[in-house]
Amino acid sequence: MQIFEIIIFLFGLIVGSFLNVCIYRLPRGISIVTPPSSCPSCNSSIKPWHNIPVLSYLLLFGKCRSCSEKISIRYPLIELLNGVLYLTANFLFGFGWHLIPIFGFLSSMIVITFIDLDFQIIPDLITLPGILLGLLSATLIMPDPFDLNENVGFSNSIIGLLLGGGLFFLIAVLSRGGMGGGDIKMMAMVGAFLGWKAVLMVTFIGSLVGSVFGIFLMLFKGKGRKTKVPFGPFLSFGSIVTLFLGNIILKWYLNI
Repeated sequence: MQIFEIIIFLFGLIVGSFLNVCIYRLPRGISIVTPPSSCPSCNSSIKPWHNIPVLSYLLLFGKCRSCSEKISIRYPLIELLNGVLYLTANFLFGFGWHLIPIFGFLSSMIVITFIDLDFQIIPDLITLPGILLGLLSATLIMPDPFDLNENVGFSNSIIGLLLGGGLFFLIAVLSRGGMGGGDIKMMAMVGAFLGWKAVLMVTFIGSLVGSVFGIFLMLFKGKGRKTKVPFGPFLSFGSIVTLFLGNIILKWYLNI
């Protein structure tokens, strides 16, 4: 690994630490700026040298310095996941200004996934600004997942926004509330960033993986068909796969 790639990975870890703050605070209505990070158990402030991504968790043996309460392994895993995704994006798309919206998109998918898992909501604070940023990025510098030599483009982005939001609004109506408003706005955001073809692929991948997971729950966990399972994590997974492998998947599909 070259020094520049190490820098990108470390940057991803640092942003990942901030994502943990967003995941904890946004659904609780707490500012992501103040107060400083603190232990959820004893509320003691976390010193900067105890808040180094991944490393602090290892040095503290996964426990709070003040109260010795266990810290969830999820915190360093989210930091690592964000770092790996940033590194992968740099490898696939090359270094350039286009990495800024790509990094933002990837990190937003992580935040959406874990908030939806915990609270079954997808915050408007992520999706609504994301739609606007997606339109701007797609027009200027966001690479098309299906043609890496071209940007997504404004018209493709607008159609993707309308298709993503419209398709999931229709699903919500037909399912009589089985699809939430957060999913609708999320897919409008995905369409704005990645274009209309990506909406179709993300929907297919998300539905496929979600169905497999649902069958697993019914067979091995005794869950019923009416068990509520958040769909945001599956759509996030489908979005990341489409961003990274959309061109390869499309060529494979056309060849068969």
